[in-house]
Amino acid sequence: MPEKPSLAGRAYLVVEDEYPVALHLCSELQDVGASVLGPVSNVEGALDFLTGEHMPDAAILDIKLRGTMGYAVADRLLDIGLPFVFVTGYDCTSIPDRFRSVPCLTKPCEDRTLISHLAGLSCDAPQ
Repeated sequence: MPEKPSLAGRAYLVVEDEYPVALHLCSELQDVGASVLGPVSNVEGALDFLTGEHMPDAAILDIKLRGTMGYAVADRLLDIGLPFVFVTGYDCTSIPDRFRSVPCLTKPCEDRTLISHLAGLSCDAPQ
C-alpha cells in the first residue's frame, strides 16, 4: 500500500463540530507533518478565525456545524482564495452550485483519500 503524501510545512484549519471526528482529523494531519489550527466547532468561530492574524494554508470544513449550515464559512474561504475540502455527513450532490469546484468527501471517508485531496490543493493562493 503506498504511503500517504506528506503535508509538512502546511497549516490546516479544521472546522468540525463532532469532537471525536475533529480529534481524528487533527491526528491524521499531524501524522503526515501538517500543523493544525483549531479545531473550530461553529460558524462564528470559523469566521472569526479567518479574520485573524494567523491564516491557514487550507481548510477542512464540515457543512453543518452545531445546527447551522457552514456555507458562510465556505463563502469566506472562497472570497479570500483559501482552498478547502468539505468533509460531511451530507450527500455531496446537495451542496450549492457555487461550491461545485470544491472537493467533497462523505463521512466516514478514508484517511488516505482525505490526505490525497489535501495534498492536491493549491496552497499558493494569495491571502
